[in-house]
Parts: sequence; structure tokens; C-alpha cells
Amino acid sequence: MGGRGVLLTSNLPQLQNLIKRDPAAYKEEFLQQWNHYDSIRQIFQINPDEQAQHFRELVSFISQVAQCYPKETKDFPSHLSTLLLENYGTLTPDTRKTLVQNLVMLRNKDVITSIELLKSLFPLLPRTTSSTLRAFIRKTILSDIRTANLRTKNHKLNRAVQAMLFTMVERGMDAEVAGDKGKLRAAGPTSDKTANNGEDAMWAVILTKELWRKGIWTDAKPVSIIALGCFHPVMKVQSASIHFFLGSDDEKEDSDDEEDEGPDVRALHHRREINKKRRGGDKKLQKQLNVAKKKKHNKIAPTTPNFPALQLLNDPQTFAEKLYDNLSRYDKRFSLEHKILIMQLLSRVMGAHKLCVLSFYTYIVKYLTYHQLRVPSILVALAQSVHDLTPPDALTPIVQKLAGEFVHPGVGSEVIAAGINAIREVCRRQPWAMEEDLLGDLVEYRKSRDKTVTAAARGLLQLYREVNPGMLKRRERGKDASIGISKGDQPLPFGHSADAAVDIEGLMLLEDHLKKLREEEMGGADDVDSEDDATAWEGWDVETDSDSESEPEGWIDVDSDGDDNLEVSDSEDEQSAPKPLDEKKLEIDADPNRVSTLATTKILTPADFALLNDLRMQAATKAVESGGGSKAKRKLATLEANKKAMQSGSTDNNFISENDILGPRKKAKADYAERIASIEKGREGREKYGSLKGKKKKDMPSSSTNREKARNKPIMMILSSGAVRGKKKASLREKQQKLRAHIDRAKKAYH
Repeated sequence: MGGRGVLLTSNLPQLQNLIKRDPAAYKEEFLQQWNHYDSIRQIFQINPDEQAQHFRELVSFISQVAQCYPKETKDFPSHLSTLLLENYGTLTPDTRKTLVQNLVMLRNKDVITSIELLKSLFPLLPRTTSSTLRAFIRKTILSDIRTANLRTKNHKLNRAVQAMLFTMVERGMDAEVAGDKGKLRAAGPTSDKTANNGEDAMWAVILTKELWRKGIWTDAKPVSIIALGCFHPVMKVQSASIHFFLGSDDEKEDSDDEEDEGPDVRALHHRREINKKRRGGDKKLQKQLNVAKKKKHNKIAPTTPNFPALQLLNDPQTFAEKLYDNLSRYDKRFSLEHKILIMQLLSRVMGAHKLCVLSFYTYIVKYLTYHQLRVPSILVALAQSVHDLTPPDALTPIVQKLAGEFVHPGVGSEVIAAGINAIREVCRRQPWAMEEDLLGDLVEYRKSRDKTVTAAARGLLQLYREVNPGMLKRRERGKDASIGISKGDQPLPFGHSADAAVDIEGLMLLEDHLKKLREEEMGGADDVDSEDDATAWEGWDVETDSDSESEPEGWIDVDSDGDDNLEVSDSEDEQSAPKPLDEKKLEIDADPNRVSTLATTKILTPADFALLNDLRMQAATKAVESGGGSKAKRKLATLEANKKAMQSGSTDNNFISENDILGPRKKAKADYAERIASIEKGREGREKYGSLKGKKKKDMPSSSTNREKARNKPIMMILSSGAVRGKKKASLREKQQKLRAHIDRAKKAYH
């Protein structure tokens, strides 16, 4: 027995294997190793360099068999966690890695919970300097949280992790804002090195963004964590948080997806051609191709869309006011790039929630000059902040400033186009911000020789033809707007709301389509339909005998709403002759005031709305083909753009880009990378590079002869060739020799 103990104590892997098979039989040997571990741990805390290798082996051994002796090893996870958190700076890199790996092993064996593991790993992220260990810790945290929320949401774990992340962000909020330019660029709190550079908050923001991007957290809690990071005194934390709300993809490269890109299809085919042909090669190749195709399909397939983060903000008005206060207070400390980021976020919050932060418009006026750096981004932020509830009095000075700075003969055509486009985007959201005299001056630019200026001015003209044609001159209103004004159509003043909606636009098309489908399914013929229709119309003729007989005696109360439409005719024939059935149906279908009742009798599904959009596009297409004019074309273009945006799943459709401000421009010269990408795109779908002439189109594959090549040479190249010039310079004797040789060859060929 003693010999067995000596043998096992010197061979820990063998003892580990035996304990897993029969824990009770080898409990004494385990306790011996446990006591040995306990004594070495105390020595290790005093001098970490002494017996470090043996200590790592014992830790790995106990982690492997901890689930076999839960009572004896109940304090073992706390030992590892304490060593990592309290003595991290004195531990060697190998010891740190071993302790972290064994903590993860204990979690995989359900010895500790996820919360206990994450409480130990979160503080290590900002402290570790090893990129390998940091990547391992990050991957472990993300995978553990994702596994816990795989089937159902683990609310207990999520609340605990979110509380830890919130604490990490909140830890350095009381410090002074350092800024990212000037003398205060490196300034900040000095009490703690970790809080000084904001590593805790940065890692909290990174992990929250990653969990949101993977669709694990989709509620308002992670949004609140990142919203707090927008006001952190460290600039990189602020920037990362703002990029999250702006939908930037800068952080995607930093994320470690466990999913690889999959095998390269071209490489697989090439390897199959050059490798030795084996029996199972084709089957193996096909299997790999199926895997690649499945991964590509899963990558392209749209995932469950998350609700936009801007819509989940808690108290967006306070958030917007704090953003503006942060922007204006530290205007001298922030660089222009960072100020533009804050402007863009503030404008999107204002536009999405229809908020009014009127001080923002007085702040942004000083940046509205054509020589300002990054002025297109500033104009985009300005336009996005405007909505229909923004007071026109606050926007009129902005529009006048834009017109005075950007639209005058002293600047280039690109500047004029950008200014008019910016004014158009502001007035699209709040048409009452424009003055009538200024509008007339801006519209005159449609006669400019520059195409970009002409397009911008025409866009502004078309906008006011739709929203407020009364501000335009009579000759500029257009046909439809003039007809509308003559009928008395007037735009609603600021502050007035439109009438309540009584119907969904185009729902009548869906109702008629579904009715037609039901009739086709019933298999009714035309005569049956006509009989049914005739039956349905029975009883509506007031002069029939059946109605007169079935009428009850006495007075009948009738509505007087239709008295104005009552027509009195002197002709008895006209009174007695009812309108044909088809004419009545056409009149009902053509009634513009007809309201569909489909929404009150049926729950509309997403498939119904998709079908409704298709029917509206078909109706708009027919209207364009039948000569509906420019209005029908614009409606069709709007429907097509909305359908394309829904298919792409883009969440940025409500926001404008710099291209909307700059307008159409001449295509810039492509750089090398763009030219190569265009060449590669053109090669797709081709069998092989090269001409199809010659050997490919012949019955017997071969290259073209020299005679064929010479036949297609340019005449100037032939005249400059050595053969032609030699003939011109040939003497009489040389010409006779060539002629004699030709005659001899001809005789030989004849015989």
C-alpha cells in the first residue's frame, strides 16, 4: 500500500485517471495531495517564484477531480480567484494563464456558477498585458453569456453582469474631462491608474456592444450602459459609445467571432485538379462545397432584427440636453472630429424622438461657413436635427445663414449645390422655415449652367410644389399644384395636426385582391357571379312591387345626409330605368372616399403588408404607363425605394448622408484598389480569360496562322513593315530572281 502511494504521488495524471474511475477508493491519496497543495499555496503567496511549476501542476490536478470531492474542495475556487485578483501583478504569465484556465474548467464542470466566474474574469481584462490571455478571457466571457441565453433568457445572470458592467463604467465618472486636444489632452484623475486611462469603462463598453451585436442583449439595459459611456471623461470611452449609437462598424474588426469564413471554393477546386485522384475525392469535395454554401447562406440570411438602440433610450430629452451641455461646456477641449460625433448623435436623437434643444441651433451657426473643415458632416447633423415640431422661428436664421454663406456668386458650384441641398433637407422637415423672397431667389438657380446646382434648385422647387406651392410664383407652381390651389387645398400651419387617419393607404387594393382570390377558389363562373350580384342588388329598387308590399305601414325614419345629392327628374322613363349593375359597381370602385373595412375584420400579417406594397407598386406602374405624369413617376420611385430599403434591412433610412448634401458629382478617378476590384468583378462568370477566337471556336482546336494574323493587321503597320519596304527598294535583278523562283515553284506544284 505504501508503495502504491509513493507511485501515485509522483504520477499525478495516473492518479487523476484512477480517481475519476473510483473516487472513494483513492480519497486518501487525494487528501494527501490536497494537504500538499495547501502548504505550497501558503509558501507561494509569500514567494511566487518558488515551486511555481509544481504549484501549477497541483492546481490543474485538483481542478480535474474537484467534482469528485465537492465537500473537500469547496474553498478551492475562491483560492484561485483570490490569487488572481490580489496577487496578479506578482504572478508569472504562465501561472496567470493556468489559474484562469482552471477557473474556466471549474465552470465547465459546474463546480462554480457563471456569476462567480465572471466576477473573477471582469477585473482581469483591463489589467492583463498579454494579448493571448486577454483574447481568451474575452472569448470566455462572451461564450459563457451566450450559452446561458441560448434557449431562454437567463435574466438572473444578465442582471448581475449588467450591474457589473454599469459599475465599471460608473467608476471614473467623477473625474475631470480630459479632452483630446491642447494642454489638457493627457490630464485626468490621478488617484488610480486604471481609472485614469478608463480601461474598465472601455472594456465594459466593448463587451456590451459585442453582446448587443450578437443579439444576446436586445433590451434597454445595455443601451443605458452605453448611454452612460457617452458622458465618460475619457475620450476613447466617449467615442466608442457614440459610435455604437451612430451604427459605426469600426468595432466589428475588434470582435472575435467564433465563426470562420469557411473554405475557399476556388482553392478547393484547384486542389482537386492538381492533387492525386482518389476514389473518395469527389465525395469529400462535394461535402466541403455544401458546408461552404450553407455558411454563405447563413451569413447572408437576415437575423432577427434588434430594435434600434436610439428608440430604447431612457428619457431621451435629458440625454439630448446632457449631450449638448457636454458639447458646449468643453468646446475648447474637444477636437473637431469629436465635436462632429457628438453633433451627429445629438441630431439623430432629436430627429428620432422629435425633441427640441433650441440652443443647438445657435451653437451650430458658427460652423456654417463654406471654408469650415468637415462642413458636409455638420450640414448633415443640422438637417437630421430638424423635424415637424421644430419651431420655424429657430430655423429661419439658420436658413438665412446657409443662403448667405453658401449660395452667392463668389463661391464654386459645388458649394452652391451643397448649400441649396442643405436648405432643401431642412425645409423638407420643416417647410415653414423658408421665407417667400428667399425661396424665389434660390429657385432661380435652376437656370444655372452647372448640373449640380440645377439639380439642387429643381429639387427645392419640386419640394415646395408638393408641400407649400403658395410660396412659389404662379408660373413656377406646376400643373398639379395650381389645380390644388384652385380647389382650395392649403398646407396646415405650424402646430396644426392633420385629421385622424381613417384607413391604411392602398388597403382597398388588398381587399379587392383577396376578394378576387376567394371568388377564384370558389370556382364560380361569370354567370354564377352575375346571378349572385343580381341577387345581392335585389330589394334596392324602391319602385318594385315586392318592396311596396313588404314595406311596413306608417312612417319610416331615414337619414337626411344625402339630401344634397338627391336628383329630381321630370322624365318618368328616367326615373323608372335603374342603372345597369356594372355601372353601379364601377361607380363604387371609383369612389375616392371609399373606406376599406378589411382592417376591422382581419388581423393583417407581415405577409399581408408585403402583398399590399406589391399591389401599390403594380397600381403605380399602371398609372405611369397610362400617362400619369411626373407625380405618378415620383410615387412609383418612392415605393421602389421603400421596398429596397425594407429588403436590405437598413436602419439608417430615416437619416441622410453626406451624398444627399453634396448632390451628384463627377465620378472621381478610381484608385488602384478600385480598378482591381472592378476587374475582378468583370471576370466573374467567365469560363477562362482570353479571347474566344482561334482554337475555341474551331472544330479542331488550334491557334491562328500567321497569314490570318497578317490579314487583320492595320494598313499603316503593314506599310511600315520591313517586307513592304524591302520590296520597294528591290533592284531589277532581285525582282527577276523572285519572279523566276515563283514560276519554278508553280511548275513543280502543277506537276
